[in-house]
Amino acid sequence: MAGVIVVFPKADDVKSIRNLLIRNGYEVSAACTSGAQALSAADRLGAGVIVCGYKYPDMMYEELYENLSPSFAMLLIASALSLIHISEPTIGEGVAEGVVSVTMPLKVHELTGSLDMVLHQIERRKKKRRAMPPQRSDQDRKDILEAKQLLMERNHMTEEEAHRYLQKTSMDSGTNLVETAQMLLTLMDR
Repeated sequence: MAGVIVVFPKADDVKSIRNLLIRNGYEVSAACTSGAQALSAADRLGAGVIVCGYKYPDMMYEELYENLSPSFAMLLIASALSLIHISEPTIGEGVAEGVVSVTMPLKVHELTGSLDMVLHQIERRKKKRRAMPPQRSDQDRKDILEAKQLLMERNHMTEEEAHRYLQKTSMDSGTNLVETAQMLLTLMDR
């Protein structure tokens, strides 16, 4: 599950939101009072949600959001008046694009519902990334194609048989397809 980081400029606010989230079944990985602390915690976690206010001693929420990895989402908690004035008025209600917001006064069910939605989106993105085949460089594709052509010429295989042979050899040796193709090319002297 993705981690939750709570960031507010006042330690009392951090403690209150952290305790509220814990009481509602969320695991809070870090509680911070500055943007720099939050970025450090995010680097350690790798993926998750930042639950935060809009202003910290060292930066605004927009700068924090820009410096987060794409595997992080942000849930901004601020008053309705703040949301209108803190950012470009052309984007939504004044909140930076991609940031989910909850207005004050805070209603627990709104916060937990929004957090559930954001965590669900993170999990979906993670599953989608895992399902995507690895992107290979032009050189890697060239090596695989060359290895298949060599197998087809020397061993009279079809392209499908050559590809299947490379895949099986790759799995048996515990190397990836590109490494297997490169080893084959080296062994057969191209």
